[in-house]
Amino acid sequence: MSWGGVRPRGAGSIARIPSPRFIHLVPPPLQPASPLVDAPVGAASPASADVAVYRHPDEFPADVEALFALGEAVSCELGSGWYRNYLKTVAKPADELFFHVLRRRGQAIAVLPIGVKRGRFGRQVEALGNYYTAFYAPVLHPEVDAAAFAVLLADVKRRHAPMASMRLQPMDPQAPGFRVLVEAARAAGLLPFEFHCFGNWYLRNHVDWPTYLAQRTSKMRSNIKRMDKKLAQDGGTVEIYSEPVDGRRAVDAFQKVYSASWKNDEPYPHFMPGLIATCAERGWMRLGVVWLRGQPIAAQLWMVSHRKADIYKVAYDETFKDYSPGTVLTARLMQHVIERDGVEEVDYLIGDDGYKKLWMSDRRTRSGVVIYNPRTVMGALGALREIVGRALKPALQRLKAMRSTPNEAGADATP
Repeated sequence: MSWGGVRPRGAGSIARIPSPRFIHLVPPPLQPASPLVDAPVGAASPASADVAVYRHPDEFPADVEALFALGEAVSCELGSGWYRNYLKTVAKPADELFFHVLRRRGQAIAVLPIGVKRGRFGRQVEALGNYYTAFYAPVLHPEVDAAAFAVLLADVKRRHAPMASMRLQPMDPQAPGFRVLVEAARAAGLLPFEFHCFGNWYLRNHVDWPTYLAQRTSKMRSNIKRMDKKLAQDGGTVEIYSEPVDGRRAVDAFQKVYSASWKNDEPYPHFMPGLIATCAERGWMRLGVVWLRGQPIAAQLWMVSHRKADIYKVAYDETFKDYSPGTVLTARLMQHVIERDGVEEVDYLIGDDGYKKLWMSDRRTRSGVVIYNPRTVMGALGALREIVGRALKPALQRLKAMRSTPNEAGADATP
Protein backbone atom coordinates (compact mmCIF):
# COMPACT_ATOMS: atom_id res chain seq x y z
CA MET A 1 0.00 0.00 0.00
CA SER A 2 1.39 3.40 -0.83
CA TRP A 3 -0.44 5.51 1.75
CA GLY A 4 2.05 8.30 2.10
CA GLY A 5 4.73 7.18 -0.34
CA VAL A 6 7.46 4.92 -1.52
CA ARG A 7 11.24 1.31 3.49
CA PRO A 8 25.82 -0.72 27.14
CA ARG A 9 28.41 1.30 28.31
CA GLY A 10 31.78 -0.40 28.79
CA ALA A 11 33.47 -2.55 26.22
CA GLY A 12 31.94 -5.97 25.88
CA SER A 13 29.02 -5.16 28.18
CA ILE A 14 25.29 -5.42 27.71
CA ALA A 15 22.91 -2.92 29.26
CA ARG A 16 20.42 -3.94 31.92
CA ILE A 17 17.13 -5.01 30.34
CA PRO A 18 13.97 -5.68 32.31
CA SER A 19 12.41 -9.12 32.14
CA PRO A 20 10.09 -9.49 29.14
CA ARG A 21 6.36 -9.20 29.74
CA PHE A 22 4.64 -12.24 28.30
CA ILE A 23 0.88 -12.13 27.98
CA HIS A 24 -1.16 -15.26 27.55
CA LEU A 25 -4.15 -14.16 25.52
CA VAL A 26 -7.11 -16.50 25.50
CA PRO A 27 -10.07 -15.03 23.61
CA PRO A 28 -13.50 -15.73 25.04
CA PRO A 29 -15.70 -18.13 23.08
CA LEU A 30 -18.06 -16.50 20.64
CA GLN A 31 -21.77 -16.26 21.23
CA PRO A 32 -24.06 -18.01 18.76
CA ALA A 33 -24.28 -16.26 15.43
CA SER A 34 -27.12 -13.84 14.79
CA PRO A 35 -28.23 -11.77 11.80
CA LEU A 36 -25.83 -8.97 10.85
CA VAL A 37 -26.99 -5.40 10.44
CA ASP A 38 -25.19 -2.24 9.37
CA ALA A 39 -23.92 0.36 11.81
CA PRO A 40 -22.80 3.90 10.98
CA VAL A 41 -19.13 4.85 11.00
CA GLY A 42 -17.75 4.82 14.52
CA ALA A 43 -20.98 3.55 16.02
CA ALA A 44 -21.06 1.51 19.19
CA SER A 45 -22.34 -2.00 18.63
CA PRO A 46 -25.83 -3.03 19.61
CA ALA A 47 -26.48 -6.32 21.36
CA SER A 48 -26.93 -8.10 18.04
CA ALA A 49 -24.11 -8.53 15.54
CA ASP A 50 -23.14 -5.65 13.26
CA VAL A 51 -20.45 -4.16 11.06
CA ALA A 52 -18.95 -0.84 12.17
CA VAL A 53 -16.24 1.35 10.67
CA TYR A 54 -13.69 3.43 12.54
CA ARG A 55 -11.29 5.99 11.13
CA HIS A 56 -8.61 6.07 13.85
CA PRO A 57 -7.41 3.90 16.76
CA ASP A 58 -8.35 6.69 19.16
CA GLU A 59 -11.98 5.81 18.37
CA PHE A 60 -11.62 2.13 19.28
CA PRO A 61 -13.83 0.91 22.12
CA ALA A 62 -12.57 -1.70 24.56
CA ASP A 63 -13.67 -4.73 22.55
CA VAL A 64 -11.81 -3.54 19.43
CA GLU A 65 -8.68 -2.83 21.48
CA ALA A 66 -8.94 -6.35 22.89
CA LEU A 67 -9.12 -7.80 19.39
CA PHE A 68 -6.04 -5.83 18.34
CA ALA A 69 -4.27 -7.22 21.41
CA LEU A 70 -4.78 -10.67 19.88
CA GLY A 71 -3.24 -9.41 16.65
CA GLU A 72 -0.30 -7.90 18.52
CA ALA A 73 0.44 -11.33 19.99
CA VAL A 74 1.11 -12.49 16.42
CA SER A 75 3.05 -9.40 15.28
CA CYS A 76 3.74 -5.92 16.62
CA GLU A 77 2.50 -4.67 13.25
CA LEU A 78 -1.00 -5.99 13.91
CA GLY A 79 -1.53 -3.98 17.09
CA SER A 80 -3.33 -0.67 17.55
CA GLY A 81 -0.05 0.99 18.63
CA TRP A 82 1.49 0.31 15.23
CA TYR A 83 -1.48 1.75 13.38
CA ARG A 84 -1.71 4.76 15.68
CA ASN A 85 1.89 5.72 14.90
CA TYR A 86 1.42 5.03 11.19
CA LEU A 87 -1.62 7.29 10.93
CA LYS A 88 0.11 10.01 12.93
CA THR A 89 3.37 10.07 10.98
CA VAL A 90 2.62 8.82 7.46
CA ALA A 91 -1.05 9.25 6.56
CA LYS A 92 -2.29 12.47 4.98
CA PRO A 93 -5.55 14.20 5.96
CA ALA A 94 -7.05 13.44 2.54
CA ASP A 95 -6.32 9.70 2.73
CA GLU A 96 -9.38 7.51 3.05
CA LEU A 97 -8.41 5.04 5.76
CA PHE A 98 -10.78 2.69 7.55
CA PHE A 99 -10.94 -0.07 10.14
CA HIS A 100 -13.90 -2.31 9.30
CA VAL A 101 -14.97 -4.22 12.41
CA LEU A 102 -17.30 -7.21 12.49
CA ARG A 103 -19.11 -7.88 15.78
CA ARG A 104 -21.21 -10.74 17.01
CA ARG A 105 -23.47 -9.99 19.99
CA GLY A 106 -21.44 -6.95 20.96
CA GLN A 107 -18.03 -8.62 20.71
CA ALA A 108 -15.51 -7.57 18.05
CA ILE A 109 -14.47 -10.71 16.17
CA ALA A 110 -12.74 -9.43 13.02
CA VAL A 111 -11.11 -6.23 11.82
CA LEU A 112 -9.78 -5.31 8.39
CA PRO A 113 -7.58 -2.15 8.24
CA ILE A 114 -7.73 -0.70 4.71
CA GLY A 115 -7.21 2.36 2.58
CA VAL A 116 -9.35 3.32 -0.41
CA LYS A 117 -8.24 5.02 -3.60
CA ARG A 118 -10.74 6.55 -5.98
CA GLY A 119 -10.38 5.91 -9.72
CA ARG A 120 -12.35 6.93 -12.76
CA PHE A 121 -13.75 3.43 -13.23
CA GLY A 122 -13.98 2.25 -9.64
CA ARG A 123 -12.35 2.23 -6.24
CA GLN A 124 -9.29 0.28 -5.21
CA VAL A 125 -9.09 -1.09 -1.68
CA GLU A 126 -5.63 -1.86 -0.32
CA ALA A 127 -3.99 -2.97 2.90
CA LEU A 128 -3.45 -0.10 5.32
CA GLY A 129 0.32 0.23 5.09
CA ASN A 130 3.19 0.89 2.69
CA TYR A 131 6.88 -0.03 2.42
CA TYR A 132 7.21 0.37 6.19
CA THR A 133 4.88 -2.63 6.52
CA ALA A 134 6.68 -5.98 6.74
CA PHE A 135 3.63 -7.96 7.82
CA TYR A 136 -0.11 -7.50 7.37
CA ALA A 137 -3.22 -9.54 8.13
CA PRO A 138 -6.85 -9.08 9.05
CA VAL A 139 -7.16 -9.62 12.79
CA LEU A 140 -9.57 -12.48 13.46
CA HIS A 141 -10.94 -14.18 16.53
CA PRO A 142 -9.85 -17.84 16.27
CA GLU A 143 -13.45 -18.98 15.81
CA VAL A 144 -14.17 -16.73 12.81
CA ASP A 145 -14.76 -18.76 9.65
CA ALA A 146 -15.05 -17.82 5.99
CA ALA A 147 -18.83 -17.42 6.14
CA ALA A 148 -18.57 -14.85 8.92
CA PHE A 149 -15.70 -12.95 7.33
CA ALA A 150 -17.53 -12.89 4.00
CA VAL A 151 -20.09 -10.60 5.66
CA LEU A 152 -17.34 -8.10 6.45
CA LEU A 153 -15.97 -8.25 2.89
CA ALA A 154 -19.45 -7.75 1.48
CA ASP A 155 -19.79 -4.69 3.72
CA VAL A 156 -16.47 -3.31 2.42
CA LYS A 157 -17.66 -3.85 -1.15
CA ARG A 158 -20.97 -2.08 -0.45
CA ARG A 159 -19.62 0.88 1.53
CA HIS A 160 -16.90 1.64 -1.01
CA ALA A 161 -18.94 1.01 -4.15
CA PRO A 162 -18.10 0.76 -6.91
CA MET A 163 -15.20 -1.31 -5.56
CA ALA A 164 -13.21 -2.75 -8.46
CA SER A 165 -10.42 -4.50 -6.58
CA MET A 166 -8.84 -5.24 -3.22
CA ARG A 167 -5.12 -5.86 -2.69
CA LEU A 168 -3.89 -7.13 0.68
CA GLN A 169 -0.20 -7.78 1.44
CA PRO A 170 2.25 -8.98 2.73
CA MET A 171 0.75 -11.95 4.60
CA ASP A 172 1.66 -15.40 5.87
CA PRO A 173 0.18 -17.89 3.38
CA GLN A 174 0.35 -20.64 6.02
CA ALA A 175 -1.72 -18.76 8.59
CA PRO A 176 -5.33 -19.93 9.07
CA GLY A 177 -6.57 -16.39 8.47
CA PHE A 178 -5.09 -16.39 4.97
CA ARG A 179 -7.27 -19.27 3.88
CA VAL A 180 -10.27 -17.72 5.64
CA LEU A 181 -9.71 -14.54 3.63
CA VAL A 182 -9.48 -16.35 0.28
CA GLU A 183 -12.56 -18.49 0.94
CA ALA A 184 -14.50 -15.51 2.29
CA ALA A 185 -13.76 -13.52 -0.88
CA ARG A 186 -15.29 -16.26 -3.00
CA ALA A 187 -18.30 -16.49 -0.68
CA ALA A 188 -18.80 -12.72 -1.08
CA GLY A 189 -18.97 -13.04 -4.88
CA LEU A 190 -15.40 -11.82 -5.46
CA LEU A 191 -12.51 -13.41 -7.37
CA PRO A 192 -9.27 -13.83 -5.33
CA PHE A 193 -5.80 -14.51 -6.76
CA GLU A 194 -2.74 -15.23 -4.63
CA PHE A 195 0.72 -13.86 -5.48
CA HIS A 196 4.25 -13.97 -4.10
CA CYS A 197 5.62 -10.92 -2.26
CA PHE A 198 9.09 -11.77 -0.95
CA GLY A 199 11.21 -14.30 0.87
CA ASN A 200 11.48 -14.12 4.64
CA TRP A 201 14.43 -15.51 6.64
CA TYR A 202 13.94 -16.39 10.29
CA LEU A 203 15.45 -18.31 13.20
CA ARG A 204 13.18 -20.85 14.83
CA ASN A 205 13.37 -23.01 17.95
CA HIS A 206 14.79 -21.78 21.22
CA VAL A 207 18.51 -22.48 21.68
CA ASP A 208 21.13 -21.14 24.06
CA TRP A 209 23.69 -18.66 22.81
CA PRO A 210 26.70 -21.07 22.64
CA THR A 211 24.62 -23.53 20.60
CA TYR A 212 23.43 -20.79 18.26
CA LEU A 213 26.97 -19.53 17.75
CA ALA A 214 28.26 -23.05 17.12
CA GLN A 215 25.70 -23.40 14.32
CA ARG A 216 27.15 -20.41 12.42
CA THR A 217 30.04 -20.74 9.96
CA SER A 218 33.58 -20.75 11.33
CA LYS A 219 34.32 -17.63 9.27
CA MET A 220 31.37 -15.81 10.82
CA ARG A 221 32.35 -16.83 14.37
CA SER A 222 35.91 -15.69 13.77
CA ASN A 223 34.76 -12.37 12.33
CA ILE A 224 32.47 -11.66 15.28
CA LYS A 225 35.23 -12.41 17.79
CA ARG A 226 37.89 -10.45 15.92
CA MET A 227 35.75 -7.35 15.30
CA ASP A 228 34.39 -7.34 18.85
CA LYS A 229 37.96 -7.38 20.18
CA LYS A 230 39.10 -4.64 17.78
CA LEU A 231 36.19 -2.41 18.73
CA ALA A 232 36.87 -2.84 22.46
CA GLN A 233 40.60 -2.18 22.05
CA ASP A 234 39.84 1.14 20.35
CA GLY A 235 37.43 2.22 23.08
CA GLY A 236 34.21 1.16 21.41
CA THR A 237 31.16 0.19 23.43
CA VAL A 238 27.73 -1.31 22.81
CA GLU A 239 24.50 -0.18 24.44
CA ILE A 240 21.09 -1.80 24.23
CA TYR A 241 18.22 0.51 25.12
CA SER A 242 14.88 -0.88 26.24
CA GLU A 243 13.18 1.39 28.77
CA PRO A 244 10.99 4.44 28.07
CA VAL A 245 13.53 6.66 29.85
CA ASP A 246 16.05 5.65 27.16
CA GLY A 247 13.75 6.70 24.33
CA ARG A 248 15.15 10.16 23.59
CA ARG A 249 18.79 9.03 23.63
CA ALA A 250 17.91 6.01 21.50
CA VAL A 251 16.11 8.16 18.91
CA ASP A 252 18.97 10.67 18.73
CA ALA A 253 21.60 7.96 18.30
CA PHE A 254 19.55 6.12 15.67
CA GLN A 255 18.94 9.26 13.62
CA LYS A 256 22.62 10.25 13.71
CA VAL A 257 23.67 6.84 12.42
CA TYR A 258 20.96 6.73 9.79
CA SER A 259 21.85 10.18 8.44
CA ALA A 260 25.53 9.11 8.16
CA SER A 261 24.69 5.78 6.51
CA TRP A 262 24.35 4.86 2.84
CA LYS A 263 20.57 4.90 3.06
CA ASN A 264 18.32 7.53 1.55
CA ASP A 265 16.66 10.02 3.85
CA GLU A 266 13.39 8.87 5.34
CA PRO A 267 10.50 10.38 3.34
CA TYR A 268 8.51 10.43 6.58
CA PRO A 269 11.05 11.60 9.18
CA HIS A 270 8.66 11.23 12.12
CA PHE A 271 7.79 7.57 11.52
CA MET A 272 10.89 5.98 13.05
CA PRO A 273 11.04 8.26 16.12
CA GLY A 274 7.34 7.56 16.63
CA LEU A 275 7.86 3.82 16.24
CA ILE A 276 10.77 3.82 18.67
CA ALA A 277 8.63 5.71 21.19
CA THR A 278 5.79 3.22 20.70
CA CYS A 279 8.18 0.31 21.17
CA ALA A 280 9.63 1.84 24.33
CA GLU A 281 6.17 2.48 25.78
CA ARG A 282 4.98 -1.07 25.10
CA GLY A 283 8.16 -2.83 26.19
CA TRP A 284 9.09 -3.95 22.66
CA MET A 285 12.19 -1.79 22.20
CA ARG A 286 15.60 -3.37 21.88
CA LEU A 287 17.56 -0.59 20.21
CA GLY A 288 21.26 -1.40 19.96
CA VAL A 289 23.91 1.25 19.35
CA VAL A 290 27.66 0.89 18.77
CA TRP A 291 29.59 3.87 20.14
CA LEU A 292 33.16 4.81 19.22
CA ARG A 293 34.79 7.74 20.99
CA GLY A 294 31.40 9.20 21.84
CA GLN A 295 29.99 8.85 18.34
CA PRO A 296 27.24 6.36 17.35
CA ILE A 297 28.48 4.34 14.36
CA ALA A 298 25.82 1.61 14.08
CA ALA A 299 22.22 1.27 15.24
CA GLN A 300 19.50 -1.37 14.97
CA LEU A 301 15.89 -1.43 16.11
CA TRP A 302 14.61 -4.86 17.13
CA MET A 303 11.02 -5.27 18.32
CA VAL A 304 10.54 -8.01 20.94
CA SER A 305 7.09 -9.21 21.98
CA HIS A 306 5.51 -12.53 22.89
CA ARG A 307 8.79 -14.46 22.56
CA LYS A 308 9.41 -13.15 19.05
CA ALA A 309 12.03 -10.65 17.88
CA ASP A 310 11.65 -8.68 14.64
CA ILE A 311 14.80 -7.08 13.21
CA TYR A 312 13.08 -3.99 11.89
CA LYS A 313 15.69 -1.38 10.94
CA VAL A 314 19.48 -1.45 10.67
CA ALA A 315 22.08 1.14 9.69
CA TYR A 316 25.76 1.86 10.13
CA ASP A 317 28.21 4.64 9.27
CA GLU A 318 30.34 3.44 6.34
CA THR A 319 33.23 5.56 7.58
CA PHE A 320 33.76 2.90 10.24
CA LYS A 321 33.12 -0.19 8.14
CA ASP A 322 36.55 -1.61 9.06
CA TYR A 323 35.08 -2.37 12.50
CA SER A 324 32.14 -4.31 10.99
CA PRO A 325 29.91 -2.54 13.51
CA GLY A 326 26.75 -4.02 11.99
CA THR A 327 28.03 -7.55 12.51
CA VAL A 328 29.14 -6.81 16.09
CA LEU A 329 25.78 -5.25 16.92
CA THR A 330 23.70 -8.01 15.34
CA ALA A 331 25.64 -10.60 17.35
CA ARG A 332 25.20 -8.64 20.58
CA LEU A 333 21.46 -8.20 20.04
CA MET A 334 21.03 -11.82 19.02
CA GLN A 335 22.79 -12.92 22.21
CA HIS A 336 20.57 -10.62 24.22
CA VAL A 337 17.22 -11.77 22.84
CA ILE A 338 18.23 -15.40 23.20
CA GLU A 339 19.67 -15.16 26.73
CA ARG A 340 17.63 -12.36 28.30
CA ASP A 341 14.34 -12.37 26.42
CA GLY A 342 14.13 -16.11 25.77
CA VAL A 343 12.70 -15.63 22.28
CA GLU A 344 11.50 -18.61 20.29
CA GLU A 345 11.76 -16.88 16.91
CA VAL A 346 13.87 -14.14 15.34
CA ASP A 347 12.52 -12.66 12.10
CA TYR A 348 14.62 -10.78 9.52
CA LEU A 349 11.40 -9.59 7.87
CA ILE A 350 11.68 -8.44 4.25
CA GLY A 351 13.90 -9.91 1.56
CA ASP A 352 16.41 -12.55 0.50
CA ASP A 353 19.60 -10.56 1.14
CA GLY A 354 22.51 -12.98 1.26
CA TYR A 355 23.72 -12.02 4.72
CA LYS A 356 20.38 -12.97 6.30
CA LYS A 357 20.93 -16.65 5.57
CA LEU A 358 24.11 -16.52 7.67
CA TRP A 359 22.20 -15.45 10.77
CA MET A 360 18.97 -17.41 10.34
CA SER A 361 17.96 -21.06 10.06
CA ASP A 362 14.90 -21.16 7.77
CA ARG A 363 13.19 -19.39 4.90
CA ARG A 364 9.50 -18.92 4.20
CA THR A 365 7.51 -16.71 1.88
CA ARG A 366 5.16 -13.80 2.31
CA SER A 367 2.24 -13.60 -0.07
CA GLY A 368 -0.58 -11.32 -1.05
CA VAL A 369 -4.09 -11.62 -2.38
CA VAL A 370 -5.57 -9.45 -5.12
CA ILE A 371 -9.36 -9.67 -5.18
CA TYR A 372 -11.49 -8.48 -8.09
CA ASN A 373 -15.14 -7.53 -8.15
CA PRO A 374 -16.49 -9.00 -11.41
CA ARG A 375 -19.59 -6.79 -11.18
CA THR A 376 -17.51 -3.75 -12.17
CA VAL A 377 -15.86 -3.17 -15.55
CA MET A 378 -12.37 -2.70 -14.12
CA GLY A 379 -12.81 -5.62 -11.76
CA ALA A 380 -13.89 -7.93 -14.58
CA LEU A 381 -11.00 -6.80 -16.78
CA GLY A 382 -8.54 -7.25 -13.93
CA ALA A 383 -9.76 -10.77 -13.24
CA LEU A 384 -9.58 -11.64 -16.95
CA ARG A 385 -6.02 -10.34 -17.13
CA GLU A 386 -5.06 -12.47 -14.12
CA ILE A 387 -6.65 -15.61 -15.57
CA VAL A 388 -5.04 -15.20 -18.99
CA GLY A 389 -1.67 -14.21 -17.57
CA ARG A 390 -1.53 -17.16 -15.19
CA ALA A 391 -2.59 -19.57 -17.93
CA LEU A 392 0.15 -18.32 -20.26
CA LYS A 393 2.89 -18.08 -17.63
CA PRO A 394 4.09 -21.74 -17.82
CA ALA A 395 4.34 -21.58 -21.61
CA LEU A 396 6.24 -18.28 -21.48
CA GLN A 397 8.62 -19.70 -18.89
CA ARG A 398 9.31 -22.75 -21.06
CA LEU A 399 9.94 -20.51 -24.06
CA LYS A 400 12.33 -18.38 -22.05
CA ALA A 401 14.18 -21.48 -20.81
CA MET A 402 14.50 -22.78 -24.39
CA ARG A 403 15.99 -19.50 -25.56
CA SER A 404 18.50 -19.40 -22.74
CA THR A 405 19.64 -23.04 -23.21
CA PRO A 406 22.93 -23.29 -25.17
CA ASN A 407 22.72 -24.86 -28.62
CA GLU A 408 24.28 -28.24 -27.89
CA ALA A 409 24.61 -29.19 -31.57
CA GLY A 410 26.42 -25.96 -32.31
CA ALA A 411 28.66 -26.41 -29.30
CA ASP A 412 29.64 -29.90 -30.44
CA ALA A 413 30.54 -28.59 -33.90
CA THR A 414 32.84 -25.90 -32.55
CA PRO A 415 36.45 -26.79 -33.34
